[in-house]
Amino acid sequence: MAKSENCPNCGAEVVFRSSGLPAVICDYCHSTVKRIGEALEKIGEVAALPFDVSPIQRGTTGKYDGRNFEVIGRIRLGYEQGSWNDWLCLFSDMTHGWLSESDGQFQMVIEQPLESSHSDLVQRIAAGGDAVPGDRTEIDGQPYFVADARWARCISAEGELPFAATTGWSVYNVDFRNPAGLSANVEREEGEPPGFYMGRYVSLAELEPRYLREIQGWARPEYAA
Repeated sequence: MAKSENCPNCGAEVVFRSSGLPAVICDYCHSTVKRIGEALEKIGEVAALPFDVSPIQRGTTGKYDGRNFEVIGRIRLGYEQGSWNDWLCLFSDMTHGWLSESDGQFQMVIEQPLESSHSDLVQRIAAGGDAVPGDRTEIDGQPYFVADARWARCISAEGELPFAATTGWSVYNVDFRNPAGLSANVEREEGEPPGFYMGRYVSLAELEPRYLREIQGWARPEYAA
């Protein structure tokens, strides 16, 4: 059940929809607010989001593997050659996943227990090792290769999040791809347990999205009205 609180920095309303999402970015002062027990604390701040032309926005709804979801948060991550969006999707059963958007490609991934992967490469990366694009491994009996491996920094964030993101927060991100369109991801940051995610690449049409952003010069599909 959604719970409204007041930002400890500016007093504006902030909303927490799930006990599994303890952080929210205040829409008014851009403070990162974290729920600690019954209290709220300002952990830091994020910069204003830069302009981009993503068709996704907070409030976009869709369906993935038979489950409805709503986009309720975003982290924009950057590196030397570019940036990408990770959109937080809250499913109807109150679990969540990440819709990653980069160069017009989308993948939905859901966090899995790290111990569920018996890949030596995944475990080595999670333990602090580096990955090299082209490295190959098997996950759940399927072949995968490392498509990207890089350090990235948080440019900004918005909405509700499962952790307290602030501008400059850094993460080591490794993307795995599978010839059949499956995907896996390992994320590692200093001082925090590594995360392991699995999912697949998807098209916008496949997600049956509604309430996409209006972009000048882009004809929004009829299904996305």
